[in-house]
Amino acid sequence: MTCKTLSLPTDVPQIASTLADCATDVIAWCAAKRLQLNADKTEMMWFGSAANFSKTPLVNRSIRIGSVHVQPLAVVRDLGVMIDAELSMRVHVSRTAHTCFYHLRRLRSIRRQLGRDVTARLVSAFVFSRLDYCNAVLAGLPASRLAPFQRVLHAAARLVLNLRPRDHVSAALRELHWLPVAQRIDYKLCLLVHKSSRGQAPEYITNMLKAAADDPSLTTMLSS
Repeated sequence: MTCKTLSLPTDVPQIASTLADCATDVIAWCAAKRLQLNADKTEMMWFGSAANFSKTPLVNRSIRIGSVHVQPLAVVRDLGVMIDAELSMRVHVSRTAHTCFYHLRRLRSIRRQLGRDVTARLVSAFVFSRLDYCNAVLAGLPASRLAPFQRVLHAAARLVLNLRPRDHVSAALRELHWLPVAQRIDYKLCLLVHKSSRGQAPEYITNMLKAAADDPSLTTMLSS
């Protein structure tokens, strides 16, 4: 999968040509190593705003790899996360919420036989594992975009505590010690930063973070 950021609509032909040249170099390298690049399985995505995409014809956004014209995709799947061209994460949230509701419906059919504790454990295994998976990529999204996840959380609380569909869940969430979706995302980010500061995070994460005390510009601003 090749990703390139769309800066201006007028830059598209030049960027597409550069990508095609890079692909040609990769094909030549593979041939030198007695390997063959499968162009049919190559995926490409442009990232940009809807306004910029509307100004760029789709035909100009394709690249040629060998004898294959690779068309850009609107959504790609990377490590289980659905990434769309506008980085709105709308598709990922929608599909994940749909899967979570499916598992909640299955658990509801056997809720009476399970009891509260077992139901809570199954909700954590089948639902929360999906809500919290790579949820750091959802940081900064508006509450309206995260609303499907919050509805999943409310439905899960009603299931565990055996509440009626119209019962309020604020007290239920406090009783279960479940954080709202936005706070779950913040918690994940704080945990990553904490582990990074203690040298317990992967190196690629640690390299992206820098302590404020080590930044001279920030130190000067704080002292003034």
